[in-house]
Amino acid sequence: MTFLLAHLSDPHIGPLPQPALRDLMGKRLTGFLNWQRRSQLQDMAVLARLVEDMQAHKPDHVAMTGDIMNLGLPAEFPIARAWLETLGDPRDVSFVPGNHDAYVRGSMPWLAETFRPWTRDEEHNRTHYPYMRVRGDMAFIGLSSGIPTAPFIASGRLGHEQREAFTRLLVDAKDRGLCRVVLIHHPPYRKGATIGRGLSDSRHFGAIITRHGAELILHGHNHRTMVEHMRGPDGDVPVVGVGSASAVPGTPHHRAIYHLYRIEKAGRRWSISGQARGLLANSSEIGNAGEVKVTR
Repeated sequence: MTFLLAHLSDPHIGPLPQPALRDLMGKRLTGFLNWQRRSQLQDMAVLARLVEDMQAHKPDHVAMTGDIMNLGLPAEFPIARAWLETLGDPRDVSFVPGNHDAYVRGSMPWLAETFRPWTRDEEHNRTHYPYMRVRGDMAFIGLSSGIPTAPFIASGRLGHEQREAFTRLLVDAKDRGLCRVVLIHHPPYRKGATIGRGLSDSRHFGAIITRHGAELILHGHNHRTMVEHMRGPDGDVPVVGVGSASAVPGTPHHRAIYHLYRIEKAGRRWSISGQARGLLANSSEIGNAGEVKVTR
């Protein structure tokens, strides 16, 4: 039986609620100025059409890899939750946070509480990261790389404790014969982002995948489609980034997009094919944007 998985990321929901002066201390001030500059590149009407197109394909599950918000303001969290509810029942949608969701330390309690339904690990009765959500033969393993950082820094980190738990979940899922799909916001390899924007412990992440493997790793963050491969014990593991779900053309690669994956068991291995759908060039329509080549 084919399992249909949709992946979208980085919608950066707007318009931004009017922040109070006290909310614009420290990093949020520079972020607010940056948002004013780039807000024209995120179109909520395009995002709505993209989600409508995605829902028309009736995916079995939706992976949402972060940056729903912009500054992690308290007033943004109800808006972000309401939007996430439009993707489907929380049981059918898995979320991991990005750096804009975890923008400052004050955002963290709001982050944990707001997105609890979309991060619930039913088997272990918990909602902290990493989580594993099993749907049929699929295991969705969600990691949190979103951490508060200094101004002009957008890096992420997993940390030792999360990496150790991640390893155990990979082993458990493999022992059960499940297809392991890893969700993370930042590209989890060393050259996946520019200085100050990458995953600081990507080397440790890579070592875990080299030893234990995975079937598919999905991320966001860079606002463009990216396909790389990491070495695993049974062959290459595809690592695929998706562009922003609300982006309108500002550069050739920044155009609203989401990915659809068809996953099925092929003997003792998993067959995965990917298709991109998004805003078509010189058009306001959402359509076929080409193949996502997950195999070399």
